[in-house]
Amino acid sequence: MDFPTKLNSLLARFEASLDSLVPALPATPAGPARIHAAMRHSLQAGGKRIRPLLALAAAGLGARTPEESFQLVASALPAAVALECIHTYSLIHDDLPCMDDDDLRRGRPTCHRAFDEATALLAGDALLTEAFVILATSYAGRSDIAAALVRVVADAASGLRLVGGQMQDLMAERRPGPGGLASTASAADLDFIHLNKTAAMLEASLMCGGLVGGLAPAELDTLRHAGRELGLAFQIVDDVLDATTDTATLGKTAGKDARAGKATYVSIHGITTAGRLAAERTEAALALLRSLPGDTAFLLELAGGMLVRRK
Repeated sequence: MDFPTKLNSLLARFEASLDSLVPALPATPAGPARIHAAMRHSLQAGGKRIRPLLALAAAGLGARTPEESFQLVASALPAAVALECIHTYSLIHDDLPCMDDDDLRRGRPTCHRAFDEATALLAGDALLTEAFVILATSYAGRSDIAAALVRVVADAASGLRLVGGQMQDLMAERRPGPGGLASTASAADLDFIHLNKTAAMLEASLMCGGLVGGLAPAELDTLRHAGRELGLAFQIVDDVLDATTDTATLGKTAGKDARAGKATYVSIHGITTAGRLAAERTEAALALLRSLPGDTAFLLELAGGMLVRRK
C-alpha cells in the first residue's frame, strides 16, 4: 500500500472511531447537548491529526503480517482518539482571550467565538476528562496496557509537561523586553517551552502506539526520543509558517506571534537558521525511527512530511 492510500485509510478509521467514542450531540445523562456540540465543533474541524497518526503508525511496528498490522491499529484507535481529545482541549484553551486570544483555528471560528468563553472552557475540560474515560474503558480488559497508557498520557498532559510548557510560554510572552516590545526568552528557554508544550504529546503519541503494539522497553525509549526531536522540529516549522504563510493557507491567524512580540524560533534564530534547525531535528528523529523493528516505511514518510508541510 502506497503512502497516500495508507494515510487516507488510517485517517478514515480514526475519524470513524472518534465519532463513535466521543459523546454525541443529543442530550445525554453526561450533560446537555451544548457542551457536546462545542466539543465536536473543535474535534471535528479536521486538522493534521499528527498525534493519532503517529500512534497508529507506531502500533503497526509490532506486526509481523498485514493482518496483524490491521488488528494492532484497531487496538490503538481508542488511544489515538484520547490523544486527539487532549490536543484539541489544549487548542481550545490556548485560543481563549486570557491566553492567545485567537479567532480562527483549523479554518473555522475558535470554540469561544462559535459558542462563548464559558462553554469553550468547559468543552476543553470535558475533552481532557473524556480522554481518560476512553483509555480506562477501552482497555479495561487489558489492565497492564490501560495503566501504562494512562501513565504516559497523564505525564505528557501534566503541569510538568504540556501545561507547564504553556505556563512558561505565557510568562515569556508577558515578560517585557527592551522597550517593552519583545520577549526576553533565550534559545534555551524556548527549547524548554516546546520540549514540554509541543514535544510531550508527540512523545506520548509514539509511546502509546508502541505500548499497544507490544514493543520492548528499549524500543519505547527510542520512540520517546524520536518524539522529542519531532516535537521541536514541528514547532520550528510552525514558527516559520506563522512568519511566511497567509491566514487562509494556515487555517489560523498568521503573523500573530510577531505582532505580539512572542519568542519564536524565527525571532531568535531567523528564518534561515530556523529552517536548518528543523531539518536537523527531523533527521535526528528519522535516524531513531530507522533503528526500530518492523516496517517503518510509513512512519518515516509521515515524520519526514512534518518538515515540509504548508500548514
